[in-house]
Amino acid sequence: MESRDDTGAEREAGDATPRSSTLPNGPSRDAAAGATPATPPEPASGSSGEAPSEAGPAGPAGPAESAAVAVPADSPETTRRVDTAEAARGDAAQPRHPGFDPRVGAAPPGRGGPVPADRAPVAGRFTTPGHGAGGPQGAGPNGPASYDLSSAQLLRPSKRPPQTGWRRALFLGSGGLINPGESVGDAARRELIARVNQPLHGCYKIAMLSLKGGVGKTTMTTTLGSTFASLRGDRVIAVDANPDRGTLSQKIPLETTATVRHLLRDANRVRRYSDVRAYTSQGPSRLEILASEQDPAVSEAFSEVDYRRTVTLLEHFYNVVLTDCGTGLMHSAMKGVLDVADSLLIVSSASIDGARSASATLDWLDAHGYRDLVSRSVAVINYVRRSSGNVDLDRVSDHFAARCRAVVRLPFDPHLEEGAEIELDKLASRTRAALLELAATVADDFGRAGSRVRRPMLPR
Repeated sequence: MESRDDTGAEREAGDATPRSSTLPNGPSRDAAAGATPATPPEPASGSSGEAPSEAGPAGPAGPAESAAVAVPADSPETTRRVDTAEAARGDAAQPRHPGFDPRVGAAPPGRGGPVPADRAPVAGRFTTPGHGAGGPQGAGPNGPASYDLSSAQLLRPSKRPPQTGWRRALFLGSGGLINPGESVGDAARRELIARVNQPLHGCYKIAMLSLKGGVGKTTMTTTLGSTFASLRGDRVIAVDANPDRGTLSQKIPLETTATVRHLLRDANRVRRYSDVRAYTSQGPSRLEILASEQDPAVSEAFSEVDYRRTVTLLEHFYNVVLTDCGTGLMHSAMKGVLDVADSLLIVSSASIDGARSASATLDWLDAHGYRDLVSRSVAVINYVRRSSGNVDLDRVSDHFAARCRAVVRLPFDPHLEEGAEIELDKLASRTRAALLELAATVADDFGRAGSRVRRPMLPR
């Protein structure tokens, strides 16, 4: 049995033994702390100067040597022995987790490596397990990671809400819970509106022609321009080029008494759209009208030069310019109208004499070198009643369809027959549908805006 004094002596001897354990893959703790390393012992006398063998002499290991062997370099005990002075200077080696191999870069579980099967995400009410970027289906360019995130792919297809008829009433009455979808008529109207709104680069100029008066040429100018202005976001203006006291300015509320003459007089001072706006009147549909002189003696002086100057000025601020021409084709301004126009609207009534006058207009254009403009024109048969008498309107339409790009029939409307200011909301549904179809037909030629070669003005 050991004595108490012997046990205490052994404990004191063990505490006094210097610890020589080293940091992982680095110098000893004393060396890292800046202490002067001890001088290695001199080789024993009588040696030949050769380096000592790696394996020392056999025998029991000393206390210090036993401590170095007992604590492996990669054990948690060693990684915790970091001097505070080393950590303050940033010289301390970073501790490593068990199982980390710097040559491979593999991390232990839970540190970015493969997730154990027992800890993998499980599908639930709010959780969707993913394959990850390194999964078997996510590595390729066509994997789930490269799915299209467009609205067409992410949004579920739904019916468009109806706009008219019993479908609309059912949709509103159910609070939107019952959606029967849009009707065939609603779908057709949406397609026509899309055609009206197709892109337009530059300024598109439309001229309204007719050799016969009273066929609704001025009314057609206002209704077509109002349809464009109400559906498109750009600016639309109608110019009254009638030398015989035109009535275009009477189709919308009058905001100014200025005329095209005043605009030409002050053309040098026009720099912005607001400057032009001071000379025009705007209706509820956003259509603007530039009026002509009301004095026939003055308006007769509106020449080709004046019209060309007017259009050159307006095309910098407007995308669609409609021109309401007079009944004559020989007055001075008509040559300028035809030379700069991109398209024509040949207006005819549903009568025999109206159809003959419109056909004579096409004949005159062909004879005077405007065959290309005729092929891009649209014929409008106006004021068509439900019973047109003995006139075969189908044969009339076939006649103009063989010469023009398209033919559109516009039904009779009581609001237009009044001859007062025109409001689209007061037109019958059949009339508005026909105007929408006419606007879409004209807009189909927007892609060729400015493609016609303008004829230069001949010197007089």
